[in-house]
Amino acid sequence: MKAITYRTYGTPDVLEYGDVPEPKLGPDAVLVKVRAASVNPVDWKIQAGYLDSVMDVVFPVIPGWDVSGVVEQVGVGVTEFAPGDEVIGYVREDMVGRGTFAEYVAAPVRTLARKPRNLTFEQAAGLPLAGLTAYQALSGALAVKPGETVLVHAAAGGVGSLAVQVARSLGARVIGTAGAHNHDYLRTLGAEPVTYGEGLADRVRALAPDGVDAVLDLIGGEALQASPALLAPSGRIASVADGAVLALGGHYVFVRPDAAELAALTDLAEEGRLQVEVAATFPLHQAADAQRLNAQGHTRGKIVITVS
Repeated sequence: MKAITYRTYGTPDVLEYGDVPEPKLGPDAVLVKVRAASVNPVDWKIQAGYLDSVMDVVFPVIPGWDVSGVVEQVGVGVTEFAPGDEVIGYVREDMVGRGTFAEYVAAPVRTLARKPRNLTFEQAAGLPLAGLTAYQALSGALAVKPGETVLVHAAAGGVGSLAVQVARSLGARVIGTAGAHNHDYLRTLGAEPVTYGEGLADRVRALAPDGVDAVLDLIGGEALQASPALLAPSGRIASVADGAVLALGGHYVFVRPDAAELAALTDLAEEGRLQVEVAATFPLHQAADAQRLNAQGHTRGKIVITVS
């Protein structure tokens, strides 16, 4: 099969396109014919060696954790899916090696859910990692309740745009930081936009004079450090970008595969309460270009690789 691989840590320049063996199928996995995969910052960060101290890497590596596609074959212990089923997955295992930037991936059933019927394969590929990150941060770490006010930093990005919608589905009011050119987009998602940068605290306080109940930080750095002053007395903070949140009494969130929560996201999408913005698509052999665009940041929505 065709796949993207890298044999050593490095920039997108280390990516190679070529033939690799099809993955072996374990008893609790299904073979997915990949239709699309999305690019996430963690892909190129692992590739650069930033997570070498915490994750085992087996070279050559096929990058990618997000997938949408069609089940081709099921393992002997699988009852959840059958050949022909359309699925999505956050296919993260305990080691890095066989990812989703390929024509086929062997995906453990614990990483999969049914693909939303009303999303294209490209849109669906952008949902798993980003959607689960938002869901686990908002419903889990922050325990957002109906009627609360949530501030989402970088609300127009891949995770942020889904976080706005997940928070709204939980019954929250949402304030989202973004550049002025994305304010109308945030309004379509149900958020009240504010411009990030100098004067952010005053702009947020103008909308929430008593403070916000929860902050979801997707940037880190200055945005995170400014967040405690924006909280109501019982407010909570979570970050997916900066471990310094722990020193502020908040929660650091590293997303984990969860089939039930992924199925909940599928339900939200089919109910019309969750949409996925696709910023750009690239064919598989141009995965390096997709990574370069993702690394620039400030992309609205998701960058997707089309496979077949």
